[in-house]
This record gives sequence, C-alpha cells and structure tokens, in this order.
Amino acid sequence: MSKFRDYSEYKKYSENEMLNRSREFLEEIEKRRTIRDFSDKSVPREIIENCIKSAGTAPSGANLQPWTFVAVNDAKIKKIIREKAEEEEREFYNHRAPEDWLEALEPFDTDAHKPFLETAPWLISIFVQKYGVENGKIIKHYYTTESVGIATGVLINALHHCGLATLTHTPSPMNFLNEILGRPKNEKPFLLLVVGYPKDGVQVPDIEKKSLNQILKFV
Repeated sequence: MSKFRDYSEYKKYSENEMLNRSREFLEEIEKRRTIRDFSDKSVPREIIENCIKSAGTAPSGANLQPWTFVAVNDAKIKKIIREKAEEEEREFYNHRAPEDWLEALEPFDTDAHKPFLETAPWLISIFVQKYGVENGKIIKHYYTTESVGIATGVLINALHHCGLATLTHTPSPMNFLNEILGRPKNEKPFLLLVVGYPKDGVQVPDIEKKSLNQILKFV
C-alpha cells in the first residue's frame, strides 16, 4: 500500500502572476531552435547532470521511471557513434527512405553526413526500459514510450533554459547504441540528443510553427 504525504512544495500564484509567467515561458521557449552546427566549446558536467535530474522528475506509468540516460563526452566514443550512425543513415537515404519522406526532408538540407556527433561536447543517448530487472526478477513497465517521451521533453526544455542548443537525432535502427554504450537487452534506444553551444554564424531553416487556431480546439 502506497504512503501519501502533504504536497508542501506547491507554490500558489495570483492569476496575474500566472499570466505573466505563462507569457515569460512562451517568450523563452519560442527562441528554442534545433541546430545542426555545434561549437566544440566544453559544457560543464554539472549542467548536464542537473538537466538530467530535471528530466528524472517527469511523470511515468506507475512511477516506474522507465528511462536511462547515457551522457557521452568521450571523443573516442563519440567518433564510434558517428561512424555507426552515418552507416545507418547512408542506408536510409540510399535505400530505405520512401520518396515522399525524402521530399519532406529536402527543405532542411540533411543527408547522411553527421559531423555534429563528434563536434558537440555532449551526446545524451536516451533509452526506454521495456521492462525492469530487479534481483533477477522481471518487473513489468507501463506506458514506457509515453513516459520517456515526456522525460525527453523536460530534458530539452531544461537544456534550453540554461542556454544550450540541442538536436534530436534518430538514426534507424539505433541498436548499435546498446553495443557501444554497454546497455542491456531490456533497454531500447529512444533517441540521441546532441547538446552544446551553437557554432558562430549558425543558420536555421526559416520555418514557422502552426498557429494556435490550428493546434488548439476548445470544447
């Protein structure tokens, strides 16, 4: 039987404060952009740790927290990851991707060449724990993809909040990450998050997000 306690951490704001905070957050998060050209400037480990701690506060099915974050800073390991990722990406662009998918990607000028996997100071490999293992016993997990997706969103926001840029990279398949990073078979790669500072003069696609009327319906 679970134990309960008073929610003493809750902080109440006036409606005016709530409105101001919602506007401030919107203004900050609207500045977030995915980039593909990173500086090699180092980022302190504690910043990465704090952001991953933030991700670990995310809600999850039955509070089983079915995620593992592997933060990679070692240049040799990043090089191996790049080599394996580019191998999969070449197969994708040359053989697996349907024409409509390639057409959708065309405006973003992407290809199998992924130098950012070596240049950026940090790669955070995010794994979904399909099930847990405790003392040799299998522990069933629930809503694993949804839970890890929420945690990843928190992580991206935390990194942006402290002034870092990110790129969500999803070479498919990503099983090579298990081998390179020594992860067990109950873990499945979710995505590879590239983290660091934007390179001087970096450019981003000139795109717009959908309007509020396109994504919100009140009933």
